[in-house]
Amino acid sequence: MAVIISNISLPVGASEDEIIAAGLKKAGISRSAAVRTGIHKISLDARKQNDIRTVASVWAELSCPEEERKICGRRDNCSPVDITPFSPIISGRLRPEGRIAVAGFGPAGMFAALVLAEAGFCPLVFERGGDVDSRSEAVGGFWQGGDFSPVSNVQFGEGGAGTFSDGKLTTRIKDPLCRFVSARLAEMGAPEEILIKAKPHIGTDRLRDVVKNIRKRIIKCGGEVRFNSRVEDIGICEGRLRSVRVSGEDIPVSALILAVGHSARDTFEMLCSKEIAMEPKPFAVGARIEHTQESVDRSLYGVHAGDPALPVGEYQLSYTKNGRGVYTFCMCPGGTVVPAQSEVNSVVTNGMSEFARDGANANAALVVSVSPEDFGHGVLDGVDFVRRIERAAFSAAGGNYSAPASTVGAFLQGKGDIISPSVMPTYARGISPCDLNDVLPPFVTDMMRVGLRVFSKRMDCFGDMGALLTAPETRTSSPVRIPRGEDMCSLSVKGLYPCGEGAGYAGGIMSAAVDGVRQACAVMAVFRPL
Repeated sequence: MAVIISNISLPVGASEDEIIAAGLKKAGISRSAAVRTGIHKISLDARKQNDIRTVASVWAELSCPEEERKICGRRDNCSPVDITPFSPIISGRLRPEGRIAVAGFGPAGMFAALVLAEAGFCPLVFERGGDVDSRSEAVGGFWQGGDFSPVSNVQFGEGGAGTFSDGKLTTRIKDPLCRFVSARLAEMGAPEEILIKAKPHIGTDRLRDVVKNIRKRIIKCGGEVRFNSRVEDIGICEGRLRSVRVSGEDIPVSALILAVGHSARDTFEMLCSKEIAMEPKPFAVGARIEHTQESVDRSLYGVHAGDPALPVGEYQLSYTKNGRGVYTFCMCPGGTVVPAQSEVNSVVTNGMSEFARDGANANAALVVSVSPEDFGHGVLDGVDFVRRIERAAFSAAGGNYSAPASTVGAFLQGKGDIISPSVMPTYARGISPCDLNDVLPPFVTDMMRVGLRVFSKRMDCFGDMGALLTAPETRTSSPVRIPRGEDMCSLSVKGLYPCGEGAGYAGGIMSAAVDGVRQACAVMAVFRPL
């Protein structure tokens, strides 16, 4: 055990030793009493532009556990934490009659396969897209004006959608497995700072090497990864999963961790045809808003903008009116807006940053919450709702994979135009001036306008009428959930383990990876290793 000391506030630029010393002093712990110490989390408090502070928490392990308990009992800013590294427990007794398989090689599938492989289960991984190198080539070719691949794209392929993103690890879940995931990512090549940053990110450039290293580790431990291999069907007998069909081949399996991501619409359709329990769930749609990074930094830091001691500025904003939310999501400092569709004749946007976050622009999704009350209570009604938006965007922008766009000023006036832009667009396939009401439902655009006006009072950059809106942003989360029981299996089929974002149990790289670890542990509670 150890003690976490929170709410340590120091001037920006404080060293690690200064932060730890301040934490120990705050908790009344002498240096000699601490066996081990370290920084737990570190962040920036820029709420007061004339007094920007480093805010941190520190952990300290004492030689006397009883003293740790006493400190936590008498000080509000101290709490106990178990620093014992996570180690999966294998308690299953059943001998697998077929392979232990994983469908999807995004964060959830990767970590499920990694834990299984290291425990001796020799998992068989199916990924519908290509390996990260061939995938990067296909994506880069499309962004430069080439043909679109429905097989290897921003959504499908090694690493999942997160491979072409900012590689953010920020999450709202308070799960001890987050530290296990961060440590393994660092071991696989992610920057060490992700272990302590309150808002950690890897960057798309660094993330591509990380996912390759995870794959190599899985294979070294006896696992197998098959690319360009989509799960087309599943075989069920007496309520239990027996096989999966991949590329026309039926493969016996005892368990399948289904980690296909939020964009595997054909998989959802297949599961629905098999009468697997599924339900529609809320998500959000909108557009990407693009500012100059300089204007974001000025909004956050005032006269201190540009100080090399300060990180590149990022934000998260939200507002609710009459039960409907509008918020920013997946903010990418120093990044670009990228084409992110998974189907032909459609347009989807997303944001991407490299580790340095040194691009001229910043972008974020500006999205509005939608629910089954808006699009229908049928299992796949959310999928159909989003598909209509993406196809409408394709048509509205000219049918050539350019994206519909409007400056904020024109959008607020109800016009489809790009008037006096203050930012150079980064969308690789080009933009076309469009009325976003031709793409998004009126209740979405109305709420986006409300959000823009509210947010402009919180950050000056949101009052920039020349900022750019590029639409649509539709892949915020899965439109369906695949319910699972206490054994973590589908309610309909034993041996089928819904997992990650596609199953409706995660929202981002970290929470998806954690869910992958949990599903691997659920498999290990039933089966014994090969």
